[in-house]
Amino acid sequence: MTAPEIHANPADFVRRNTVVTTAPLLPEVRLHLATEVTPLWEATEETLRKTNLPPPYWAFAWPGGRAVARFVLDRPELVRGKRVLDFAAGTGCVGVAAAMAGAASVRACDIDAFSLAAIRLNAEANGVALEVEGEDLVGLPLPGVDVVLAGDVCYERPMAERVTAWLRTLAAAGTLVVLGDPGRAYVPKEGLEFLARYAVPTSLDLEDREVRETTVWRLLPD
Repeated sequence: MTAPEIHANPADFVRRNTVVTTAPLLPEVRLHLATEVTPLWEATEETLRKTNLPPPYWAFAWPGGRAVARFVLDRPELVRGKRVLDFAAGTGCVGVAAAMAGAASVRACDIDAFSLAAIRLNAEANGVALEVEGEDLVGLPLPGVDVVLAGDVCYERPMAERVTAWLRTLAAAGTLVVLGDPGRAYVPKEGLEFLARYAVPTSLDLEDREVRETTVWRLLPD
């Protein structure tokens, strides 16, 4: 196949390789996503590696993030008037949902420049304001944050262990930490409080099943 065309400007790349659409479970939220009609959807990991592109996690609405976003929209009191961080934001759909639900402010962070571009475009598409940042926040205190929302962050052991330890320190300091987990292998086995569960439609191109039972948890301190 023809590799996605690379542009120096990440925002141009996002626009050219996605379409603005909605994802199942989130009809209120418009996102720039890779679909069957965009080259990025069909690009293999080898193709992306040859073109020096990072995996386009930002181009797909993963089930963990969609579940957290749905929960926030259904329970706006969780974030209304609060200072919110959408951690490892990807598309930024969780941050967009928090802003739509009435958060006082929303920071969306990711270390991928293409993700940051996608988040800005998705915020614009939904008419909300997000503060977008590319700093690696793991290990840092977050005194200006009341709620941390993390969609799907437990899919690799090193990241899951590092991030979970940090998030527990934030929870111990009084921050509400919410995780979305579609059954990943490295989600914590204890120290979780059940909040909600959703059947999230998925694509067999991305997941090993057409629906993932996805749980929204509150992460508790040690």
